Amino acid sequence: MENTNYVEELKAINEGKNKKYKVFTMGCQLNENDSEKIAGMLEESGYSKTDNENEADVIVFNTCCVRENAEDRLFGKLGEVKKYKEAKGTIIVIGGCMMQEKEMVEKLNQSYRFVDVVFGPHTIEKLPEDIYRSLISKKHIEDILDIDGKIIEGLPVKREDTIKASVPIMNGCDNFCTYCIVPYVRGRERSRLPQNIIDEIEDLAKAGYKEIMLLGQNVNSYLVSEKKKNKDLSYEVVVEGEKLIVNSFATLLNAVDKISGIEKIRFISPHPKDFTDDVIEAIKKSKHISHLIHFPLQAGGNNTLKRMNRNYTKEQYLERAFKIKNEIPDATLTTDIIVGFPGETEEDFLDTLDVIKKVRFEQVFMFIYSRRKGTPGDLFEDQIPEDVKHERFNRLKALSDSIVEETNNSYVGREEKILVEGFSKTNDNMLTGRTDSNRIVIFEGKEDLIGKVIKIKIIESHIWYLTGKYDTI
Repeated sequence: MENTNYVEELKAINEGKNKKYKVFTMGCQLNENDSEKIAGMLEESGYSKTDNENEADVIVFNTCCVRENAEDRLFGKLGEVKKYKEAKGTIIVIGGCMMQEKEMVEKLNQSYRFVDVVFGPHTIEKLPEDIYRSLISKKHIEDILDIDGKIIEGLPVKREDTIKASVPIMNGCDNFCTYCIVPYVRGRERSRLPQNIIDEIEDLAKAGYKEIMLLGQNVNSYLVSEKKKNKDLSYEVVVEGEKLIVNSFATLLNAVDKISGIEKIRFISPHPKDFTDDVIEAIKKSKHISHLIHFPLQAGGNNTLKRMNRNYTKEQYLERAFKIKNEIPDATLTTDIIVGFPGETEEDFLDTLDVIKKVRFEQVFMFIYSRRKGTPGDLFEDQIPEDVKHERFNRLKALSDSIVEETNNSYVGREEKILVEGFSKTNDNMLTGRTDSNRIVIFEGKEDLIGKVIKIKIIESHIWYLTGKYDTI
């Protein structure tokens, strides 16, 4: 780890001073994983976590730039924490994808000069050095690279959850969807070495973790970029003492499935164009890979899909979706949909609704299109009026909610396997867990069930959760 000396220097400065930190995460699950690394580095540097920002000696904002309201949220919070800087000299740090946008950094330099450190996703490992340099020099530090960056292994991680953990398998994206800023701020696809992924998951299993989420902007293109340079690329890995070959996402899934102690394996986000037959086969034959599959549609109209640069048609998407369901009969699908992309006609939108009716998704994550400077979509002239976007969004939500309600009701009377995660956040007398299809279940049970996989009978459905009964109490 390159920043060890700065970790020790910060630790020496902080010794005996009860220094604290607070991290605000404003983004996706990859941002959340980055925040766990930020927390890990800060704890090794002599800081302890606080939930009260007024107690914090370091406040870190880990930003996202996918949607416009992320900017509003950041600037709102900066206005709030400025008083802590003025009162006690709190170090204010901003990192994440948003800091790869030059306009954002310029705005911070002009209007938020009290910010001490700015860093991008490619320099996260240098955070202790940046904070140290800021403390010593009393100057503003910018640490941003305009390149794809390296994959840094061995960073400390501070995880809040003791049962579920996320493990990135790759960084960046090569798809360049016209609505998305991610390739411009996270860079091109770079895959982690498979043995490093295996070792991390084996360590998590030994620590008692039961569920793993494999992360990437496009997980099922794992090693694809590398194989373009070397088509025969493959790696020999050792899993539980067994030698295996990993040369694709499917073979990585096969390897992870063999790690003892892990009860559930999930992954997000795949791309429909890369959801190959071998991936379906790996899920079908696995013991631990979830049969809940996130399968992002984004739009149903072929005209819209083409303008989004999604590289598949409505018909191709449906073919893949139905193949998954035919090969894995108990598979359930979730999806993402963007409403109101430039040029979307009423006919295009009706195609989106048609896909929802045919696939009957377990859950639909819906977004109203918002323009992002720096993306091709922002330059399209045929932007959709806001009232049309909202009207279509409401129709989409009504259809999705009706299907979800029917699906929820179908669980009643069924026996489901769930991983018990802990006590319910809304009722201290109830435990909570999730079905393979990620449905929340609450039920009466003893504390020693937490972390175990149990069978439970579903007795009642609600719009956001299910109620279950566990017979052995």
